[in-house]
Amino acid sequence: MAHATAPDLGTSSRDNEAKRKVVNRLRRAHGQLAAVISAVEDDAHCRDIVNQLAAVTKALDRAGFLVISSALKECLTDPNGEDTASPDELEKLFLSLA
Repeated sequence: MAHATAPDLGTSSRDNEAKRKVVNRLRRAHGQLAAVISAVEDDAHCRDIVNQLAAVTKALDRAGFLVISSALKECLTDPNGEDTASPDELEKLFLSLA
C-alpha cells in the first residue's frame, strides 16, 4: 500500500510550531495509552477503560488533523513545491481520519 508524502514540519518557524503541537498531541496520546494499559492490567471498570481509549483516539485524531492542516497551509503558500501534497492526496489523508 502506497503512503502519501507527509508534509515537512521542520523547515520554517510556522512549521516548527506545527511540529511542536503534533509532538505534544502524540505525547499526550502516548501517556493516555499507557494509562489504558495500566487500567486493563489493574482490572479497572470497563467504563474507565473505554473513556481512556476515547481520549487516546481523540488525541491521535487531533494530531493527524494538525499534520493535514500543516500540509494544507504548505499547499496554499507553495502550491508548486517539491514536497507539496496534491489536493487529491490531502483529501485522501483527511478522509482516512474521518
